[in-house]
Order: sequence, then C-alpha cells, then structure tokens
Amino acid sequence: MRISPTAKRNISRIIPFAIIWLLIGWIIDITVFDATRNQNLNPDTDITFTIPVLIFASLANVVVGLIIGTLEVVYLEKRFSNRTLSAKFFYKFIIYLSLFLTVIVILYPVAFTLETGTSLLKVDTWQQLYRFLISISFLITLFHLSVKLMVSLIYSAISENLGHQVLLNFFSGKYHQPKIEKRIFMFLDMKSSTTIAETLGHIRYFKLLDTYYNIMSDPIINSFGEVYQYIGDEIVISWKPGKGTNQANCIKCFFDIQDHLNEQKEVLFHEFGFEIGFKAGIHFGEVTIGEIGALKKEIVFTGDVLNTTARIQSLCKELESDLLISGAIKELLPHTNYQYFSKGEIELKGRNKKEELFSVTLEKKPTIANTM
Repeated sequence: MRISPTAKRNISRIIPFAIIWLLIGWIIDITVFDATRNQNLNPDTDITFTIPVLIFASLANVVVGLIIGTLEVVYLEKRFSNRTLSAKFFYKFIIYLSLFLTVIVILYPVAFTLETGTSLLKVDTWQQLYRFLISISFLITLFHLSVKLMVSLIYSAISENLGHQVLLNFFSGKYHQPKIEKRIFMFLDMKSSTTIAETLGHIRYFKLLDTYYNIMSDPIINSFGEVYQYIGDEIVISWKPGKGTNQANCIKCFFDIQDHLNEQKEVLFHEFGFEIGFKAGIHFGEVTIGEIGALKKEIVFTGDVLNTTARIQSLCKELESDLLISGAIKELLPHTNYQYFSKGEIELKGRNKKEELFSVTLEKKPTIANTM
C-alpha cells in the first residue's frame, strides 16, 4: 500500500510526540526508582516498579504520545489555528486533562493486575483505583502528566511556527556547519499584488495572503516541497533534486496550486473582489545551507541559484508565460504530460552567461474528433 505524501508528513510529525512521552517517562521512572531505592512507600495506592510494569508504562507512554500527536497534527492544530498561543494552551490542556483522567481510569487497573495477578473483575482492583484517585500519588501523577503535556505543546507550537523539517534540522545540528547541496527552487509571486493591496487595505490584504497560502499547502506537501520563505506575496519553495524531479513534482506543484486556486476562485472573488493569479520561475543549482544569525537563528540558503530563480520569475510577464523554467532544471525532468517551449537564451541581470528559458504548459489531450 502506497502512503501519500500528506500521510508521510503527518506520521513524521506525530512520532516525536511518542518519543517525548517515552523519554520523559523514563526520566521520571528512573528518578523515582533512585529516590526510593525501588521501595513502595505507599503500598495502599502506588504500584511497585517491576520489569513488566516498567514495560507496560513505556508502552502506555508511547501510545498516549501517539494519541496526542495525532490529535495535534490531524485535528486540534487546524481547530485552534485562529486562537492566540495562550488560548491554544488553555483549551488543549483542558481537552488533554479529560483524556488523561480517562486513560488513568482504564490503565491503572490493568497495571495493578500485572503487579498482583488480581483479576480485573475483583472488587479489590477497583477499590485500589478509588484509593489512588483520592491520594497524593494521584496528584503527583497528574503533575508528571502535565510536564509531559507542556513539553509536547511547546514542541507542537515551535514545530508549527518554524516548520517541522526546520525544527528537526536544528535539533540534529545538520546545518550547524555550512554544507553545499544541490536544490531546486520555485519563486512564486501573486499577480497584480500592488493593486490588490492598495484596494483591500492592510488588514484585508493580510487575510487574503493567509487564505492564498493555505490554499497552496496541500499541493506543496503532495509534491514533497518545503516552504523556505514567505516574502510578502511571494513564496519560495525548495526541493531536493530526487523529490523535485521525480514525476516532475516541481512542475506538478505549480499546476496543482493553479487548480486549487481555480476551485476557490468564486469564494475568493466573493470575499475579496479579485481573481487571484500567480506566476513562477524554477531553477536548479548548488547552494550553501547553514545556520546563521546572532539574535535569531535561521537555516539560510545562499548562492547564485536563488538570485537567478528570482530573475527568471521576474521575466514571466515580459515573456508572456505564467511559468518559466531554466534549461538546467528541464534537463533533469522526465517525460511527462507537460509541454516545454523555448523562449531562447536570455541574458539575466547580473549574470555574464545567458540562460535558456522554457515556458511550460499542460499537454493537451487529443479529443475524440481528432483521433478519428
């Protein structure tokens, strides 16, 4: 069974929640084990640490982490996207607290039966649960759960704002030292943005940009692209060569965004009074990637390929094309249902050598009349 790009992205974002819960759970368990020398100081309410109980606790932490990660990524992130950070934390905390209480009521009796061998159906098992719920140990457990939850919510907020891949790169230190890589870039710019901004005013134009970029999200994810930067009404998308050229994903991304905007054309026109279009340039080459900044760290791409891509995109209007690509990227693309038309070798501003540019259109399928 083939996993979709969206599913792969969601899975990669959910797994860290399970890791967070597992690691913090181990830290707490080891600390408690060391402090008590594995003596059960409250046998009436607490469960003694044994190997089976520790394994069960680890599995429970992983499962709860996966549940929280799934809720965050698939549902709550979108549900609370328009809330302030403090409001997100408050509402999510209430939701998860309710979840925790449910999980405790379900899992505590199971852990008790693992320790004592008592059946779940015995009255003693449920009396033990009751004693636990009214004990100081229960409050300590809630505190431990709250710590795990807060770390998870902090991770979720940072991941949402920085981007999951950027966050992983920071944690792994992948670009702590500058590296040279080959990358594909697309500079995508809204048409008539100045006129639209002047007509709508600052607030409505900002809302338009937010809607505009949200519409692009699925096409970018489905083409395995990564958003490098939002610059006003311009977005810079990047691909590693294999992902960007496979099935011409970098080209597919452009036309998928076009399709998504066309589907929302009436909604956008009704809300903002404009038909929204865009133009884009795509190029390929070497860049240097590394962490940079003193007051604020960012992972930055530098190199001629970025300047060249921006200049290619700026020629779209002059060359009467919504999508222009360089000869460098065209050579890497497989044969697909796209047609490429040479615009000749163009001298780009700031470059000594000329670059052959191509406009791209969808290949027209023959009609029944033409095939007869």
